[in-house]
Amino acid sequence: MIEQFLIGTYTKKASKGIYKVTLDTAQEKITNVELAIPSQKPAYLQVGQDDRIYAIKQVDDKGGVASYSLSDDNAKMLSDVLAAGAPPAYIGVDNKRHLLFSANYHTAKIDVFKINEDGTLTQTDSVLHEGTTGPEPEQEAPHVHYADLTPDNRLVVCDLGMDLVVVYDVSDDGKLTAVSRYKCEDGFGTRHIAFHPNGNYAYLLGELSSKLEVLKYNSKDASFKHLQTLKTIPEDWTAHNGAAAIRLSNDGKFVYTSNRGKNTIAVFEVQPDFTVKHIQSISTEGDFPRDFNLNQDENYLLASNQNSDNLTLYKRNPSTGKLTLLQKDVSCPEPVCVMKWK
Repeated sequence: MIEQFLIGTYTKKASKGIYKVTLDTAQEKITNVELAIPSQKPAYLQVGQDDRIYAIKQVDDKGGVASYSLSDDNAKMLSDVLAAGAPPAYIGVDNKRHLLFSANYHTAKIDVFKINEDGTLTQTDSVLHEGTTGPEPEQEAPHVHYADLTPDNRLVVCDLGMDLVVVYDVSDDGKLTAVSRYKCEDGFGTRHIAFHPNGNYAYLLGELSSKLEVLKYNSKDASFKHLQTLKTIPEDWTAHNGAAAIRLSNDGKFVYTSNRGKNTIAVFEVQPDFTVKHIQSISTEGDFPRDFNLNQDENYLLASNQNSDNLTLYKRNPSTGKLTLLQKDVSCPEPVCVMKWK
C-alpha cells in the first residue's frame, strides 16, 4: 500500500517549503522525498478538507498563516494573512466551524481565522497572553506554543512561558472566551497536549522540564485535575533536552513523545487508571527530533530530525506499542513537522 506524508520545514538552509514523502508499506520504506508546496518557513501545517493545506508562512520580516490547495501534482496558494514580526509556532484547524487557529510563541497571541468557501482566510479574533512567567531563562515572557481543539470542541492553548494551559469557548463566528486555567509546576514549559480518545483524560508535555503530565479533563467546566508527572528522559540525563511532540495511538493504549537532545522517541503504556508507564526509548537516528507521526493504520511511525536533515521510519507493534527501526538516513531538508496526507 502506498501512503503519503507532508513534511513542514524551516527554510534557513536548503529547504524550499513543504515536502511530500511516500511510505510503501509493502517494501516498508520511505521513498520519493519531493517538494510539494514552495513556501518560506512552513514550520507547522495542518491537513484540512477538500485537498486544503494550512501552514505557517514567513515573507521577509512578516509572519502569519497561509492556505493552499494541493492535488497530486499541483499546488496553489489560496490566501495568506501576514503581519510584521515572527510567524506562529503552531496552527490548528476546526473543519466543522471552518476556523483556523494560530499560536504565536514570539508575540504570545492566539489568532483566529475564518476559512471561507474558496479557501481564503479572514481574521476573526486575537487574544494576547499576559501575566506571571516561570523561572527558566526561556520564560522571560508569555510564549503561546499550541492552540487546537479539545474533544468537546473548545480551544486548548499551551503557554510555555507561563507554565499554563488555558481553555477557551469558541463561537461559530470565531470569537474566543476564556473558561478555565490550569497551572503546571514552575519551569514545566508547557508545549503540547494530546487527549485520550475517550475525551476524559489528557497528556501534557513540558518542553523545558522534559516531563509528561497526566490530567483528568472535566468537560462540564473545562477544568483539569493532575494525576501523574514523570520524565520523558532518564533521571540521570544531565545534558540539554527539550521535549517536543506528543501523539497517542487511536486505541488510547500508548503515548509517544520526542526528545530533542537525548534524540529519542519515548513510549508509554496507558494503564487501566489512565496513568502511564514508560516501556521504551528508541534512538531517532538523527539530531533534534521536533516531530513525528503514525501512519494511517498506525503500524508505522515516521520521525523527523531537524538538525541532521533526515527522516527515520519504524515498524510499530500495535499490541505492545513498541517500535523497531526499519529505515534511517532518509534525506529531507530541515524537517520539523510530519502530517499524514493520503
